[in-house]
Amino acid sequence: MIDSFAEVEHALIEADIIPEVVPSRFGPEALLVVSWPTGKEATLGNTLTALDTALAPSISFTPMITLAPYDEVSYTLVMTDPDAPSRKNPRLAQWRHWVVTGIKAPHPTEAVSGHLSARFTEPPVTPYYCPAPPPGTGPHRYVLLLYREPAIGLRIPPDAPERRNSPERRAKWDAAAFAEEYGLKLVAANFFYVVGPEP
Repeated sequence: MIDSFAEVEHALIEADIIPEVVPSRFGPEALLVVSWPTGKEATLGNTLTALDTALAPSISFTPMITLAPYDEVSYTLVMTDPDAPSRKNPRLAQWRHWVVTGIKAPHPTEAVSGHLSARFTEPPVTPYYCPAPPPGTGPHRYVLLLYREPAIGLRIPPDAPERRNSPERRAKWDAAAFAEEYGLKLVAANFFYVVGPEP
């Protein structure tokens, strides 16, 4: 379990996710919990298997203070691999695994009772593609980023790169550039490793 914002920032720096994926000016505003149907969780750099993470996870996050009512604020979740095809040779990085918009925080009364599961209100822009590091490529970092969407709403056009979801179209993506283009504010992050099989 993640205990503090300082722990998040330290782990991201230690893993070089700051500044490779996340801007160095990032300061977490929430704690992001990512849980798979297998019962496994991402815990700031733990190692999971492809089988552990085969199906799309659920997410939860600690409530954040915003000026708008909770149900007027939406979030976008991204999962990306900066180590494609390997950390030593990331020529295909980042590889886009998942983009979901329109995520809603739990109702405040649910948060008080400890039920922090987020609500997915839109179909994925990029459907979940489970981690599958190529053989012999070592450990890959899989980074999950939670962004607050702009108050005016978010619309990803039908011809946007994030909607081109064949495997070859997911490569050479940039989460920070995506966030800047759509006015997204990064509020939480988490990550885990999956190791490629032996060749």
